[in-house]
Amino acid sequence: MVSIQSHHTIIPSNPTPNEKLFSLCEQIKLRTHAPLLYAYNKSTVNNHVLVATFMSSLSKALSIYYPLAGRLSLIDGSRWEIICNAKGALLIEAACNGKTMHDFCGDDFVPTGLVSQLIPNIDYGTPVSETPLLAVQITRFNCGGFTIGVALCRAAIDGTATMRFMNTWAKLAKGESLDPYDQFPCYDPSLLNSRTLLRNSKKVLHDHSEELFGTPPPWLGPLRKDSRVVVEVVKLTKEQVKKLKTKAAINNVKTPFSSFEVISGLLWRCVTKARYQGNGDQPTRLTTLVNCRNRLKPPLPNAYAGNAVFPTVTTTCSFSYLMQNPLSSAVEKVKKAIAKVDDEFVRNALVYIGNAKDMDLVRYNIHYPAKSVHKGGFKGNPNLFVVSWMNFSYKEATFGFGEPVHFGPGFMDSEGKAFITNNASGDGFNVAIALDSSHMDAFKKLFFGEIEEVFPISKL
Repeated sequence: MVSIQSHHTIIPSNPTPNEKLFSLCEQIKLRTHAPLLYAYNKSTVNNHVLVATFMSSLSKALSIYYPLAGRLSLIDGSRWEIICNAKGALLIEAACNGKTMHDFCGDDFVPTGLVSQLIPNIDYGTPVSETPLLAVQITRFNCGGFTIGVALCRAAIDGTATMRFMNTWAKLAKGESLDPYDQFPCYDPSLLNSRTLLRNSKKVLHDHSEELFGTPPPWLGPLRKDSRVVVEVVKLTKEQVKKLKTKAAINNVKTPFSSFEVISGLLWRCVTKARYQGNGDQPTRLTTLVNCRNRLKPPLPNAYAGNAVFPTVTTTCSFSYLMQNPLSSAVEKVKKAIAKVDDEFVRNALVYIGNAKDMDLVRYNIHYPAKSVHKGGFKGNPNLFVVSWMNFSYKEATFGFGEPVHFGPGFMDSEGKAFITNNASGDGFNVAIALDSSHMDAFKKLFFGEIEEVFPISKL
């Protein structure tokens, strides 16, 4: 239903440094692209002017964020290096004829099926050295609304830097001048590589080989030959989350739980109950990502524009533990997993990454269920991977057309993964979650049952 009108290669508007960037942190990232979707209400600008505005401003933005105009290179067998060769980003012009944005995307922009057509399709059969690190698709609807689908290589940039790039691009589209903070992002990979950083590390206190980079708990049950992944969006208000914090705090006398910790603990517990098949001894863990810019000593520059996000995992526990203990038990595990990511944790992780012989295996263990795909079918996944896009400054990306009416992941197909974002109105949170189809209905019933328990419908 979405038709591609044209493809454009956008190169930086000014000459850019011809250099190679290598960072240990980026070695644990995938070569795949993170799909982001921005949606905007009706614009009176004709399509030619709209696309021309995006093209010219993107060219200027790439002269500042020049690594995004480069390409990945595979070195030493399984490690990434960014070649800043100004080959350019891809911009696609598309249209959805006969449909309004609401008819096509619905109210929730569920990141699967039709909505995924709004994200650039990256051909991973193309050699990595020829694959753009950045691809953008501008899709116009009959109602005058449009979407910006962004595909950004995970091995090139993290979420915090992505928001800064998008907001800089938006300012340029509006013809605004940039302050020094926007004009000079930091690309010094030695900040996460240098021997000085590693030499200053004390003895290894964290067994990253087992705790973080080792194989996650496998599914111990039978094969699920008829499995398929479905995606749903569930919502919480800030008031509901506040009530959940109060419930979890009953058994917590230390520091208050954050919104992310409470929502993640709730998700983990509900997903576990939905997956339960009498297998109380089934091991499970939760993985999330932590921005380490301010956790290093000294901290990284705020304008650091590479990857500075590290994964962390909860201690492994059983299905029975999560099901039989109160919500606070799951939330406390999430809190401890995040709290342990300090300066020493990151330094020791860098030591491990620097010494790892098989980065492909390390990446697989972080990002995918443990050996979940077998010849007989999908074996199952007992774990959960929760990503926070909460408090991202996406509303600044107006491009002169007003604030986005939606921001979130543009596509999801990894079972057991969830994204938490602030909703557009700012009064709550959206959770996009991908689960086995046989578990989704049970999950939603359990999830909303927990909400109802602390916040009865009569009070809504």
